Amino acid sequence: MIDLAGSSSAVQASALVGTVLLEAFVLYVGYGALESVVAATLIQAIEDR
Repeated sequence: MIDLAGSSSAVQASALVGTVLLEAFVLYVGYGALESVVAATLIQAIEDR
């Protein structure tokens, strides 16, 4: 982990914002990929019920 304790508050804030944006992007892509794999099977299972 990168130690930013000695950095200015602006650098710390920028690192935090960057981390949150990266996490949001990873979740967006991950859930999009999961949806594309599971959606058709799930919809078919619901329709057959």
